[in-house]
Amino acid sequence: MAEFEKFGAIADGPTVDSSGTSVKGTIDGVLTRTVISHVDHRGRVFELINIERDPEFWNDPVIASYVFTIRPGTLKGWGVHEHKDDRYNLISGETMTVLYDARFDSPTYKHVQEVSLSPQGIRQLLIPAGVWHLSVNVALEETVLVNFPSQPYNYDAPDRLTMPWYSDSIPVDIEKYFPRQQLRRPSTD
Repeated sequence: MAEFEKFGAIADGPTVDSSGTSVKGTIDGVLTRTVISHVDHRGRVFELINIERDPEFWNDPVIASYVFTIRPGTLKGWGVHEHKDDRYNLISGETMTVLYDARFDSPTYKHVQEVSLSPQGIRQLLIPAGVWHLSVNVALEETVLVNFPSQPYNYDAPDRLTMPWYSDSIPVDIEKYFPRQQLRRPSTD
């Protein structure tokens, strides 16, 4: 390895253990789920809600739902709710959702967690109240998600606080999720 260090090489550390569990850990109360897709020559089917199969994820009743999208190369966030949880369900596209635990009484206070939502992996993400979240579209197409928040939207007093993605209050370099440039060989003309 030492011979590669002169090129600026850095040893790659583990990202998962032998069981496939992330070594970075998770924020207390954050849940992720993969879903079973049934695919045939006509298309595919996958469940968004199955309360009997997953009562922990669907512990709060389903009382509201909305669809939101994120265009390629853009992001949504930072946002946090004081009283309600978000339950994201990926329909299409791919996002990197970054979470920051701002709950003073949480055992994971000030922890950061990254969750990649994709059709091939995690499709569902429960974000507890008090956890800041930001989603970056890392796909080439518009990403579509359905949210089933644990409380309905309050039009008179929305339960949502926001701050700019570049805020120094959250120790995350969001720019690392965006491609810098496409490399091209110089022309020989």
